[in-house]
Amino acid sequence: MTLPDTYVAGFHDEAAVRKMRYNVLGNTGLRVSHLAFGAGPLGGRSTYGEYDEAEAIAAVHEALKQGINYIDTAPWYGQGRSEELLGKALKDVPRNAYYIATKVARYEVDPRKMFDFSRGKTLESVDHSLKLLGLDYVDIIQVHDIEFAPDVDIVVDETLPALQSVVAAGKARYIGVTGYPVSVLKKAIERSNTKVDTVLSYTRDTLIDDTLKKYLPFFQSKGLGIIHAAGVSMGLLSNGGPMPWHPAPDNLKKVCAAAGQYCKERGVELARLALHYTMGQPGIATHLVGMNSREILNSNLDILNNGLSDLEKTVLQEINTQFFDKIKPAHWEDIEINNLKEKLKALNE
Repeated sequence: MTLPDTYVAGFHDEAAVRKMRYNVLGNTGLRVSHLAFGAGPLGGRSTYGEYDEAEAIAAVHEALKQGINYIDTAPWYGQGRSEELLGKALKDVPRNAYYIATKVARYEVDPRKMFDFSRGKTLESVDHSLKLLGLDYVDIIQVHDIEFAPDVDIVVDETLPALQSVVAAGKARYIGVTGYPVSVLKKAIERSNTKVDTVLSYTRDTLIDDTLKKYLPFFQSKGLGIIHAAGVSMGLLSNGGPMPWHPAPDNLKKVCAAAGQYCKERGVELARLALHYTMGQPGIATHLVGMNSREILNSNLDILNNGLSDLEKTVLQEINTQFFDKIKPAHWEDIEINNLKEKLKALNE
């Protein structure tokens, strides 16, 4: 295997890098690791609970040395905390040893200040992210959760052109869009006069939802690098279940909880099965998996490198037959948007 451009002799574990699978991220030409470091959990309390910062920094270093070369973060994750922690971790790492993506447009917990797709805020946000990260540039700058824009036109006419100027200024190399409803991502890409290089959707090619599959030919025809995140559906597909904020409807949570209980009784972790499944789906360049410890990192690497045991393979077939095949595709489109609208309405009354 040819070593990726991100390989740095003396920093990386060469044997691990040679073992890692790399895919080309669309027309960007970047060879990215099949497993990517999702830095959402580095946001702390507001997303996935507290964590040990020293351990998280060690996890970032170890992930990179093991051949993971793509990191994804955003201002929204802990309102800058994820980016700030990455800044601490990456100051000890050669800049050419990784690719990093951050985002614009989603910011504060306060519903009135949560989203801002304007040009001015976008440019300001990029500069603030670079400062927190301690970097001169990011590889990919993405519009975060575009479905929350008042209209897709503001993303196309204002946010994306602002990001084009960010690229022209040398502060980013490529532009991406992210979101939950894949149809909205397609619409933005169809309408945009700004070149979009990557598309990121989450929880849309999993054990419970394969919606992304029908959009892959379109994205591929545009030369887009396709990124998928949250293969365990933000904790929904795990024995322990999701955090209280998870937007899935109760009936879907009940099915997933029953599947988790079934796995528990069989001595298997549902999250491992879910991650193995999603990382095996074709057409996706890299899979973002949230991590904040070496234990989680090593578990994810084990699934990628070694696959499932015979028991796990059997249980995966059983849970698909007994639980998931009956409900697929299951999703929560519009629920979060409607919840936000209700909160804003209550605040304005």
